[in-house]
Amino acid sequence: MKLVRFGSSGSETPGLIDAGGTLRDLRSEIDDITPHALAPEVLARLRALDPARLPAVDPHPRIGACVDGVSKIVCIGLNYSDHAAESGMQVPEEPVIFMKATSAICGPDDDVRLPRGSSKTDWEVELGVVIGRDASYVDEASAMSYVAGYCIVNDLSEREFQLERSGTWDKGKGCDTFGPIGPWLVTADEVPDPHVLGMRLWVNGHQYQDGSTRTMIFKVPKLVSYVSQFMTLKAGDIISTGTPPGVGMGQHPPVYLKAGDIMEIEIDGLGRQRQRVVPATT
Repeated sequence: MKLVRFGSSGSETPGLIDAGGTLRDLRSEIDDITPHALAPEVLARLRALDPARLPAVDPHPRIGACVDGVSKIVCIGLNYSDHAAESGMQVPEEPVIFMKATSAICGPDDDVRLPRGSSKTDWEVELGVVIGRDASYVDEASAMSYVAGYCIVNDLSEREFQLERSGTWDKGKGCDTFGPIGPWLVTADEVPDPHVLGMRLWVNGHQYQDGSTRTMIFKVPKLVSYVSQFMTLKAGDIISTGTPPGVGMGQHPPVYLKAGDIMEIEIDGLGRQRQRVVPATT
């Protein structure tokens, strides 16, 4: 099942994409795609619906972030060995955790705004793991039962803020619009193995990233279990699981985003994003 939120920013409506690719209105069943809607019993009820009985929607509305009410985005750094190498960093012995501000969340096709003073804004295609029920101190064997589904995350990063301005990585990760999420939340039953998904990213038609979740160092069950040892993962939370090589910082010479650039991002089975980069606000 592909769940989606559509409409103007702040007034999104819940929907689903049926087997033929038609957007269907879910307002008769749920108010929005919130943490409550991700509970296993609610997803089971939605899965049992006949989509043909739901109203079809204008095929070209704005698409919002695929889940509302996210309490936190937990990001995993250096989770692909080849990305660690291009970043000049050691492969970690344990998952590297940092947080991305929820105020960074935006729709998958919304404009990405360069922050003031930015000179090194970069891209990162990532698999997002959406939590369906509260998880605290879970073991790896049961970790996947806490996963509601998956989505695309563009973990945008201002590298100067992240790496050259002292302190943690968070200040370069949480800028407004630095968290495009979606277009869909694809429920876990439609992604039997999240570790075999191709991941690709283009800027202005040039492909920079062409990787696969096969090369993740720490897999999804490990990440859900590991993070839950340090904090309770709440329903609706997102774990952004790291990026394969091909980021701008790893190019020779480095390539960073500028106003007018167009990013296009896709992960097998999870849809596609497209963002235009716009100047910083004054």
